[in-house]
Amino acid sequence: MNIEQLRNYCLSKQQVTEHFPFDEDVLVFKVAGKMFLLTSLKSWEENQQAINLKCDPDYALELREQYESIEPGYHMSKKHWNTVRLFDGDLDMLFVKQMIDDSYDLIVKSLPKKIQNEFL
Repeated sequence: MNIEQLRNYCLSKQQVTEHFPFDEDVLVFKVAGKMFLLTSLKSWEENQQAINLKCDPDYALELREQYESIEPGYHMSKKHWNTVRLFDGDLDMLFVKQMIDDSYDLIVKSLPKKIQNEFL
């Protein structure tokens, strides 16, 4: 997966927007105004691709125990976010997409019911 594929995958989801709220480096994808994925463009340029994803706290711990390339979220809440290193090559891209989907779904499920209904 390259950065354009990641971008296209995220933007293909309902109500997803992209932003640079922190600086010119950190690309953030939001659904209904809430972050579900962050990545550093510089990390992609340096072939050190990594993404931060929202995750259920129990599942986050499980993933960290199973995969060396998944660790507590860098500069994020360690309880609710994972950093997923893509450059290690030990994660299947379908699995990475599933984690992106899970992050997106977690945010959608946390939205008020009125807004959630817009996704049906």
